Amino acid sequence: MIKPRVDKLLAQTDSHYAAVLVVAKRARQLNSYYRALGEGSYEEFTPPMVDTPSPNYLTIALEELAAGKLKYRYRAP
Repeated sequence: MIKPRVDKLLAQTDSHYAAVLVVAKRARQLNSYYRALGEGSYEEFTPPMVDTPSPNYLTIALEELAAGKLKYRYRAP
């Protein structure tokens, strides 16, 4: 079972594609944050914005999107 539910994710985005892109990018940012934290540097990386028991970066990113913490916009051509 997927948590959070897909309908909660789609309420925050306009398509499945946008949800995948936003969550994947945020998961990479979280990976960089924890890697930098382990090295002792606190540069430009944003820590997790929700409390979750899961250590999985993708799960954290999904929960952030479902909670409405992630915003995105399309670039103008």
